[in-house]
Amino acid sequence: MKTEKKLIGAGLLTAIASSLCCITPILAIVAGSSGIASTFSWLEPFRPYFIGMTVLVLGFAWYQKLKPQKQIDCNCETNQKQNFMQTKSFLGSITVISVLLLSFPSYAHIFVPKTKITAIVTSTSKIQKVEFTIKGMTCSGCEHHVKTEISKLKGIVEVIVSYEKGNAIVKFDNKQTSIEQIEKAINSTGYKSLKSKIIS
Repeated sequence: MKTEKKLIGAGLLTAIASSLCCITPILAIVAGSSGIASTFSWLEPFRPYFIGMTVLVLGFAWYQKLKPQKQIDCNCETNQKQNFMQTKSFLGSITVISVLLLSFPSYAHIFVPKTKITAIVTSTSKIQKVEFTIKGMTCSGCEHHVKTEISKLKGIVEVIVSYEKGNAIVKFDNKQTSIEQIEKAINSTGYKSLKSKIIS
């Protein structure tokens, strides 16, 4: 049953590979090491292929497990206990883990701590709204990571980050922080702030 083990291992590996680009930013936020977040973002374009491979490999493993076995006519004892790694329960566990990994981007936001913005705006404050173009974000985990880092700065009033648009719109008090400081916070995540445009 070496083939079966290889199939199960390959299915799990491709499931992990397909979610690595989305899991890393969450781990970076939790660990407080923001620079590693974009390490696996290069895998994002290959995600559909990893998902396809996972489905094919696990589908074939289930086919192998469920197809009728040839009966051998002999008087030998066949009551040998199966190794757990050769059971349907083990294959079922791997399948569940793989599905959880494949669908991780859809529930990644659950693991991100809520960011509280506590800007003190006074009558002398000069509120500015700037759009930053960001390269490298691939999922909602990336969005939350960038938002978390920007929100740590003083004078931030509002942060809206979109990985789909590849941008962050930041409203801030320019007496307390600057465009350069916000760009530095974005770059500290491992993603790149390419350009900024003042909206108002």
